[in-house]
Amino acid sequence: MSTFKAPKGTYDLIPPYSAKYLAVREAISAPLRTAGYGYVETPGFEDVNLFARGVGESTDIVTKEMYAFETKGGDRLALRPEGTASVLRAALEASLHKQGNLPVKLWYSGSYYRYERPQKGRYRHFSQVGAEAIGAEDPVLDAELIILADQAYRSLGLRNFRILLNSLGDKECRPVYREALQTFLRGLDLDEETLRRAEINPLRVLDDKREAVQKQLVGAPLLRDYLCDACKAYHEEVRGLVGAAGVVFEDDAKLVRGLDYYTRTTFEFVHDGLGSQSAVGGGGRYDGLSEMIGGPALPSVGWALGVDRTVLALEAEGVELEIPAATSVFAVAIGDEARRVLFGKVTELRREGIAADLSFGGKGLKGAMKDANRSGARLAVVAGERDLAEGVVQLKDMESGEQEAVALDGLLDAVRTKLA
Repeated sequence: MSTFKAPKGTYDLIPPYSAKYLAVREAISAPLRTAGYGYVETPGFEDVNLFARGVGESTDIVTKEMYAFETKGGDRLALRPEGTASVLRAALEASLHKQGNLPVKLWYSGSYYRYERPQKGRYRHFSQVGAEAIGAEDPVLDAELIILADQAYRSLGLRNFRILLNSLGDKECRPVYREALQTFLRGLDLDEETLRRAEINPLRVLDDKREAVQKQLVGAPLLRDYLCDACKAYHEEVRGLVGAAGVVFEDDAKLVRGLDYYTRTTFEFVHDGLGSQSAVGGGGRYDGLSEMIGGPALPSVGWALGVDRTVLALEAEGVELEIPAATSVFAVAIGDEARRVLFGKVTELRREGIAADLSFGGKGLKGAMKDANRSGARLAVVAGERDLAEGVVQLKDMESGEQEAVALDGLLDAVRTKLA
């Protein structure tokens, strides 16, 4: 065994289980690609201030969970704890907002890092697929993203998830609510750290998961009662568009999410089969984030869906994804000459887009056939010196056990016919 192990709170993706993750990433991104979203990839680490300014200095992500370090050159960097700030930074740096029609639509997939207490569904290294629509304030965009996420989950076969929806208001109405909420929170019996958080960002207290805190929050003022007319109208338009598309959602007046940059529309996807880590994804509108990180005013909206938790949700519902076998054809050679010939045929099949493999290490017929069985291949191509002398190979159906001699130069056509 190796002396080393994966760091605490992380995991390795190993075949065949890793195929589930690839399938989930593909399913989540597929609706985005058909809706005009282009792929973006950003570095795994960024200037630490990008997240301090954008995500919020009072958030747990920045104060407790971010992996920050100083380079040999003296730069202060952080492993990315989330994707939105990085994607917006990349879009601004490349001036994508100046190159054509807005919004700029981008999707991404990658690994993110947070120093958290490891448990099922919560890791220090995790995977997300996300989408951002940058540079337009339009309820249709908000609705589009919610609908696309719903479409992705349903294409995977998930059914027992819920969509929670809320509005966090804007710079006009939220300050009034903030003051009312702070007044309420000051009258509660809260610990010193929570009281400090209430002074910096009182909405974050509503997101506190501790039962003792939640009990005291009964009767807290709700933001929906303080929304200005513009925010009310905007939120009703989002609700109407999502509902008209046949997507079921629940209004949740206490939904705030864990990042400071959200404004107006905010939403979360939850799955009740995952226990305490029930959120499988979420997002919302972040109209002021661009200015926070030094850019122009670019109202935007986006979401990120957790690949790890989506896989757990599929397992909780007993959904088995249809994942094709990694190998369709497996070659079994008996003798050195047959090995050279079949290696050439395997190469030919691969060039034609057919997944093919062969037994390595000079194994005998019995050992090589065991390899063929383990591969999950539909067909096996078996050949020895006598077959080659006759210009044929044996093509065996691994499901039925039927076997027939096929001309060597006609193998490609015979395989295509069998796999059709």
